[in-house]
Amino acid sequence: MLSYLSLAIGAILVSNIVLVQFLGICPFLGVSKKKSRAFGMGVAVIAVVFLSSVITYGLYKLVLVPLEIEYTQTLIFILVIASLVQFTELLIKKYFPSLYKDFGIYLPLITTNCVVLGVTLNNIIYDYNFLEMCVYSLSVSIGYLLVIFIFSSIRERLESAPIPKAFKGVPIALIVAAFMALAFSGFSGIV
Repeated sequence: MLSYLSLAIGAILVSNIVLVQFLGICPFLGVSKKKSRAFGMGVAVIAVVFLSSVITYGLYKLVLVPLEIEYTQTLIFILVIASLVQFTELLIKKYFPSLYKDFGIYLPLITTNCVVLGVTLNNIIYDYNFLEMCVYSLSVSIGYLLVIFIFSSIRERLESAPIPKAFKGVPIALIVAAFMALAFSGFSGIV
């Protein structure tokens, strides 16, 4: 049990997918201007990462390895991720139209979000068993949600802050992201 807790804390804080591994930066910067959008994107990423991890793990272990075609894993994983993102997009469009409108181009960008492919490939590279894969996949995406929500909260407050004109917008966002990465590096001794 302790090893699963260690794996979870490591994935959420110590080696955060955005601030330490620098994956998923495009939606991180693009959707983080409002907390509601950031939270919605984080939840969508959790769903897509977890579902794609379970499906790709099963496909790898039950189909690719027995058929000795492991070399096709990246292609297969991308197809699974693209399908899941399309399915998620349809669900959000139907049940949450205002959130769908807010996301704009960034929802389909989950397909090309390196976080999703990175997690599915890491599950295979690190040779996780099924439970470890589930813990890792959920923890990485929870870490993504945590960071994007904190970042969006800071960006909302920065909108009304007296920031020099040269630093408004993306420059101050990148500076804040750098400070967040620096703060998260403080967790490196935990696990």
